[in-house]
Amino acid sequence: MLVPLAGAVALAVLLGVAAFVIFNREHDCSGGKLALRVVATPDIEPALKKIAGNYNKAMHSIDSKCVDVTVAKESAARTANALAAGKVTADFWVADSSLLMESMRKTPAGGSLPEPEGSIATSPVVLAAAKSAAPKLSGTLKPSWSNMIAAANVANVDGPGKKVRVLALDPQKNSAGLAALLAAAGTAREAGQDKALVGALKELSGQLASDSTALLASLTVKSGSKVPVGVASEQAIYAHNTKKPEAPVVALYPEEGTLSLDYPVTILTKDPATLKAAADFKQELGTEPAKKILRDAGFRTDGKAGAVLSEDKGFTPATPQALPAPDGATVARMVQTWSRLNLGTRLLTLLDVSGTMALPVPGTGMTRMQAISKIATEGLSLFPADSELGVWTFSTHLDGRGKDWKELVPVGPLSESINGTLRKELLVGQLRTIQAKETGDTGLNDTLKAAYTEMSKTYQQDKINTILILTDGAGNDDPDGGVKNPAILKFLKDTYNPKRPVSIILIAFGPDAAPGKQQMDALAKATGGEAYIAKDILQVRDFFLQGMERRLCSPNCDG
Repeated sequence: MLVPLAGAVALAVLLGVAAFVIFNREHDCSGGKLALRVVATPDIEPALKKIAGNYNKAMHSIDSKCVDVTVAKESAARTANALAAGKVTADFWVADSSLLMESMRKTPAGGSLPEPEGSIATSPVVLAAAKSAAPKLSGTLKPSWSNMIAAANVANVDGPGKKVRVLALDPQKNSAGLAALLAAAGTAREAGQDKALVGALKELSGQLASDSTALLASLTVKSGSKVPVGVASEQAIYAHNTKKPEAPVVALYPEEGTLSLDYPVTILTKDPATLKAAADFKQELGTEPAKKILRDAGFRTDGKAGAVLSEDKGFTPATPQALPAPDGATVARMVQTWSRLNLGTRLLTLLDVSGTMALPVPGTGMTRMQAISKIATEGLSLFPADSELGVWTFSTHLDGRGKDWKELVPVGPLSESINGTLRKELLVGQLRTIQAKETGDTGLNDTLKAAYTEMSKTYQQDKINTILILTDGAGNDDPDGGVKNPAILKFLKDTYNPKRPVSIILIAFGPDAAPGKQQMDALAKATGGEAYIAKDILQVRDFFLQGMERRLCSPNCDG
C-alpha cells in the first residue's frame, strides 16, 4: 500500500514543480519592475485603476520584468495640449472621445498627435433632466436634438423655450459638449434649421456649465418656472446618481439618434520594452473581467449596457441609434463656428427715423418705427453682457443743420453704467420711445460715412466689428446734397481693411426697399457684409440671425 502512495506523492511533487516553473517563467520578475504610466480622463480613471490593480496582482511579465501599471487622471484637452508641447510623461493614454482628438488634430500644434488604436468602451451622449421634473416635459419637449434647438433658439420667442431652459457643456473643453453640438448641428442642417441653430448656439453660449458634475447638479435645483434640461454622457448621469441618490437625474434619448464618447486608446511610448507592456495591458482591457468592471461603472462595452443602466434607474438598456460620425474636417469647422460665434461683439446700429417710418404696418397696429424698434429690442437678447453696442438715428438735419445723424447711445459694453443707468437699459428705453421725424428724408450716405469712420478708428481686434443699418427706404434720399452713391462706394472700398474688418449688415423693409436693392448690395459687399429686404416686418428677426451667421465666415464670406 505504501508503494502506490509514494508514487502518488512523487507525482504530485513533480506536477507542483512543473506548475511552479511554468508560473515563474510566465511571471518572471527577476529583472524587477517595468513601469507603464497610464493617463485617462477622470470619468474612466477609477475603472481603469481597478483593472490595473487586478492586472498588477496577476504579475504580467515582459523580458523578466513584471509590468507595474499606474493610472493618473487628466482631462483629454490638457493631455493633448501637453502632448503637442512635448511635455507628456505618460506611456498610455485613454481619452474620452475621438471627436475631441480630431478637433485638436486640426490645430497647428495638434498635427503631431498620434493616431488612437481602438476603443475600450462607449457612453452615448444624451439629454438629461431631474427625475422629479421629467414628467413636466411631456408634451413640451419630446427628447430630440431638433426640439432642443427650438427650446434654446433665442429668436424663437414663442417656442418651447418659454417653459424649458437648456444648459450646455463648453464644446472646447468637454467632449460630451462637443458631441452634443455636433449631433444637434448635423440634425439641424439635415432639417434646414440653420438659422434656428445659430439662435440656439448664441443662447447656449451663455448657459454653459463648467463640467458634467456641475451641470447635472444644477438640473435638480429649482430655479424659476422653467424646467432645466442639459446634455451629458450616459455614464456621467450614472455617476451623478450614485453619488447623489437623493437627487436623481434621468437620461432622455434623442429620437434622431446620438453620438457616443468612445474612449480611444493611444500608445505614446517609444521604448521597445514599454511598448510590449502597453500592448499587453491593452489586450487586458479587452478581456471579459475588464469589460465587466467598465460596465459596472456605467460604461457600455461592445455596445452592451451593464445591470447598472437599467430602466428602473432611469436608463434605456438597448443600444441607442447611432448618428453618422462626423469626419475631422466637420469637427474642426464646428469648433471654429463655436469660437467665432462667441467672439466679442461690437455693433453700431443705424436706425432710420425718416418720415416714412411713421407709416402704419398693415395688420400689426404699429407704425414702421414702432415695429422695427420692437424687433431691435428683441435683438438685444442675442448679445451677452460683454457685448459693445450703440445706436445712432438718421434722417436729414437731425442734429443741427447739415448733420443727418444723432448719437443716442454711444458704443460700449451693455453692462456699463452711463449716468447711473446700464447701457442695455438705456438702449431699451431709447428704442421704446423713439419717434420718426415726419418731415425728414433719408440721409443714409452721410451717416454711413461718419459711422464707418468712427468704427474703423475705434476697431477692436478681439471682437467682430459691425454696422447694422435698419431702414425702410430705397437707400440715400437727401435733397440737400451730401455724399452721393458713387462717392460712398468709393469711400467704403478705400477704407475697408480685411485685416481690421468692419462689415455692414443692411436690413430694409417696406414697399420702397426693393428699388434700392442694387445700391444696398453694393454698400454691404464693399465691406464683406450682406443686404436683406424683408417682405414683412417679422422677417427682420430671421435677418438678425442670418447676419449673425455671417460671423462664422467674416471677413471671407464671399471668397
